[in-house]
Amino acid sequence: MNLFINNIGQLVTVASYGKRVKTGSDMRELHMSSNAALLIQNGIITAIGKNGELAPPSDIDIIDAEGRVVLPGFVDSHTHTVFAGSRENEFAMRAEGKTYQQIAEAGGGILSTMRATREATKHDLYKFADRRLNDMMRSGTTTVEIKSGYGLSPDTEVKILEVISDLKRDHYATIVATFLGAHAFPPESKDDKQSYINRICDYMLPYIAEKKLATFVDIFCELGYFDLKATEQIILESKRHGLIPKLHADQLNAFGAVELGAKHKAISVDHLEKTNEHGITALKNSETIATVLPGCSLFLNHPYAPARSIIDAGIPLAIATDFNPGTQMCYSMQMMMTLACTQMKMTPEEAITASTLNGAAALGLSNEIGSIEIGKQADVVLYNVHDYKYIPYHYGVNHVWKVVKNGVLLDF
Repeated sequence: MNLFINNIGQLVTVASYGKRVKTGSDMRELHMSSNAALLIQNGIITAIGKNGELAPPSDIDIIDAEGRVVLPGFVDSHTHTVFAGSRENEFAMRAEGKTYQQIAEAGGGILSTMRATREATKHDLYKFADRRLNDMMRSGTTTVEIKSGYGLSPDTEVKILEVISDLKRDHYATIVATFLGAHAFPPESKDDKQSYINRICDYMLPYIAEKKLATFVDIFCELGYFDLKATEQIILESKRHGLIPKLHADQLNAFGAVELGAKHKAISVDHLEKTNEHGITALKNSETIATVLPGCSLFLNHPYAPARSIIDAGIPLAIATDFNPGTQMCYSMQMMMTLACTQMKMTPEEAITASTLNGAAALGLSNEIGSIEIGKQADVVLYNVHDYKYIPYHYGVNHVWKVVKNGVLLDF
């Protein structure tokens, strides 16, 4: 589709000029222009200029932005969007003071969603996730990473990844699949955890790689779940099959997970609520992206990741939602930006960069998406506001006016 967008009040490009990520003070540089126009042809951005100076070709669809703000589409690089069931009872238990471990011992937690997801059909999982993706896009998210991890058995993990593959084929959103079989230990392996680790390495990873069901492999590296030895075993086997490692790291304890991810060149380490100076030093000496998940801290009333220290150390930082049924039931990247500004000492400019270009880099896609630049995919969102800073300032509402994905104006 060919589009011409004119009368843009603020065009926030987040241009990187060929750089994979923005770090340090560069995260505040949005390369914004006012009174701007944008030309999109065959789904690609082909021209950027001043309104009145950039003329549209004949017979092209025109969107009059009427002074509104235009940003790149959000890139949500950490979600668990395919699942069945809900866990509002656990939400109530936490309100009464129950801990994560107490909820798990009562039959809740990941295993609760595992049971519902194992019982669900592929059709149902697809339907649930499709609806969620539509809502995400209405809120300005145009690229979504989706993890498996609620099957915890070969058959159900593959079922989830096949649903993600079907969504990737059918949905307007750009979807990236991650295998998270190492999310928890299933009940049938509680007395022999190594047998489940071996099942991941000897069966699941080769099959998933052969069928091209995932790009990344994630591991919940945490005390009581997958320790450093098990995590390293899975990382090495993943890389042997051409799959790229990610890690859930330093969410509840800092015991070397971030350092392990940096050592093995994980594309990102995510959570980081407990990251200390050792983890920050390891990330400084690597190309691994630090992905923070402020919604999880809000929902669980946990400390926030040290985003300010990470940015000031020159480490590339991304923001994602961690949307999931147990610990973060929100997929609004606009809300994540507000939390980043109010709770993590980030500026609005840093939050935008972390939610777009750096999020794309956490998926290996920043050469294609994440900024509004000539030659990049036309994923642009028009907001019904007069200034980009208004988006995180006026929180709890959806400011999106129109969404353009791959050059197509979506009709919600």
